[in-house]
Amino acid sequence: MSTKRESLWSKHRILETNSILLLLGILLVVSIGGLVEIAPLFYLRSTIEKVPGMRPYTPLELAGRAIYVREGCYNCHSQMIRTLRDEVERYGHYSLAAESMYDKPFQWGSKRTGPDLARVGGKYSDEWHLQHLTAPRSLVPQSIMPGYPFLARAELQFDDIAMHLRANRIGGVPYTDEQVANAAADMKAQSVPDDPNGEAFSKRYPTAVARDYDGNPKVTTEADALIAYLQVLGTFVDFKLYDGKANIR
Repeated sequence: MSTKRESLWSKHRILETNSILLLLGILLVVSIGGLVEIAPLFYLRSTIEKVPGMRPYTPLELAGRAIYVREGCYNCHSQMIRTLRDEVERYGHYSLAAESMYDKPFQWGSKRTGPDLARVGGKYSDEWHLQHLTAPRSLVPQSIMPGYPFLARAELQFDDIAMHLRANRIGGVPYTDEQVANAAADMKAQSVPDDPNGEAFSKRYPTAVARDYDGNPKVTTEADALIAYLQVLGTFVDFKLYDGKANIR
C-alpha cells in the first residue's frame, strides 16, 4: 500500500516540478470544463424561460433606452432586484431572467448611488419624471443626481431608429419586417396620441401605451422617449400570476 501511494505521488510530483506540464494540464482541464458548459448552448433554443407579457420595446421606448445608456444612468442605477428580503420588500418582486431577454445589453448593474429602477414603471406620473429629470432636488432634496433639463428641449431624432431595430433583431429581438419599416412612424405615434398612425401602431404593439409623455404635444423630445422607457420598466410581467417559487400558476 505504501509503495502504491509513493508511486502515485511520484507521478503527481512530475507535474508540480515541471511548469510546462502543469500549465498544459491546467489548460486541458479548463478546456474540458468549458466545453461541458458551452456545448449545450449550441443546441438549446434558449436558456431563458419565456413568461407571459414580455414583448420587445417599442421604437420610442428603445430610443429612450439608448438615451438612458448615453447619459450614463446605469452608473448610479441598477435594474436587478435580488432575492434578498430587504430588496424584495423595498423594490418589489425579484427580477426574472426573462425580463432582460430583449435588453441588448442588459442593465443589471451593481452600483446603487440611486435606487434600483427595475420596477419604477408606473410608480410615478409622467409629470413627476419630467420634473425629476429637470430638477431632481425639487422633488428629492437629498438627491445628488444631476439635472437633465435639455432633454425636454432636444427634439428626438427619427432617421436612425429603424437601424436600431435591425441591430436588435440581429441580437435575437423578434422585430418583424413591418415593425422595422414603420419604426419612425411608430415612434411618433406613441408620443402623439392623435397621430394618424395611432391605430396601426396599436396593432403592431398591442400592449403599448400612446400618450404625450413630456407635456408638449407639438414635438417629440428626448424626454418623451426616456420617460416612455422608464414607465415600462417592470410592467410587462403580471406577478400576481406567480406563486412563491416564481412559477406561472
